[in-house]
Amino acid sequence: MAASLFESQLYSGVFAAGDAARLFSDSAEVRAMLLVEGALAKAQGALGVIPADSAAAIQRAVMEVAIDPGALRAETAQNGVPVPALVAAFRDEMNAPEHAQYVHWGATSQDIMDTALMLRLRQVLALIEADVKTTVVQLAALADTHADRPIAGRSFGLHAAPTSFGAIVASWGAPLLDALEELPQLRSSNLLVSLSGAIGTGGALGGQAHETRAALAAGLALSDPKRSWHTDRGPILRLVGWMHRVTLALAKLGQDCQAMVQTGIETVKIAQGGSSSTLPHKQNPVTAAKLVALAHHSTGLHASLQISAPHQYQRDASAWFAEWLSLPSLVLTAATAAQSAAALSKAIAPRIDQINIDLSRNFYVIHSEALTFALTARFTRPEAQAIVKRLCAEAMTQGVSLSQVAMEQFPDLTLDQVFDPIRQMGTAPIEARAFSKRAQAYSKPD
Repeated sequence: MAASLFESQLYSGVFAAGDAARLFSDSAEVRAMLLVEGALAKAQGALGVIPADSAAAIQRAVMEVAIDPGALRAETAQNGVPVPALVAAFRDEMNAPEHAQYVHWGATSQDIMDTALMLRLRQVLALIEADVKTTVVQLAALADTHADRPIAGRSFGLHAAPTSFGAIVASWGAPLLDALEELPQLRSSNLLVSLSGAIGTGGALGGQAHETRAALAAGLALSDPKRSWHTDRGPILRLVGWMHRVTLALAKLGQDCQAMVQTGIETVKIAQGGSSSTLPHKQNPVTAAKLVALAHHSTGLHASLQISAPHQYQRDASAWFAEWLSLPSLVLTAATAAQSAAALSKAIAPRIDQINIDLSRNFYVIHSEALTFALTARFTRPEAQAIVKRLCAEAMTQGVSLSQVAMEQFPDLTLDQVFDPIRQMGTAPIEARAFSKRAQAYSKPD
């Protein structure tokens, strides 16, 4: 099995991260770092920090020069970071030493790498956002269509009380809406440029260090942190933490779908399914299972990323290296989950016949709570609970419905509404429609 399933020729179709995978290739990282170097030269040229003609030459070269990541391997192994090798190779390719000397003026490797990472994280956020919006819109349509469709709600896996299928769908989508609404503030506060030099003081950047950083931020459409964040990994933790929470929210969708297609329950059907190598009748809920597995994987990676967050002194190689080992896989896990959920949410439909059977299973004891409150008109709450508990046991022992034994016990009470699941769904239909209405904001083109 390949070390990374996202890059495996055999398994990358299962764990397909789409365009996000290309953003975390060596070529994409080199290209992003060169773009940062070009933007830095442009900012410094405009401020007079370096000659304007040298800045223009560096910008042109950034767009024209292609650096092979493989050619940087040996020197990167020696230095621990790729920037020294990249800068040297870029200067050579420029073939203009009078201008090339101003490449990487006053910056440090971490400035270039962190800023290049932010450029790629910005693109990944947009990709995940688009897939999550697709999922939300599809779930909203499903929730609205089935807002009034009663289904047996479960607690601890057991029948509990009636809810609506639309409300269940809304419970899958509501956390995704919350996440989408967080994005504007998340982007503006955490997609940051980094430019503060070797130990965060900007000493080699001269008297215009702050102005240079602000100009670089404007040139790359990133935010200016107005400080060094070399040792503060909070911005990365918040960005990737958002992706992790989205992955967890999508796992709820996958986990419920896995349970609801199980033999004997089968209240949901999924249009897409995987085949068994030996059992012709099976359609395995592969995408649903994948969402759960990705959440497990993301949780471990997220823990590793958090452990690596404290950086010693002004720069910390070991903590930074540990971050590299976790972050790309965590990002691709989120992108894969988002893409998978967009496909799954389109393929889900309720099995009405099985839902109706499921509602009547266990002799309508899912109405026990409603019956208890109906009986409080005559008894105290503890007395009513004890009576209903006895009636449930009698119904199941005799193989008849709870409604039958209750009406026999209390012929003078009108209990029709108590045993009508449509009347016993509480606010479930309202919540389903509220989610659907809230999601309408994402059904319109941007």
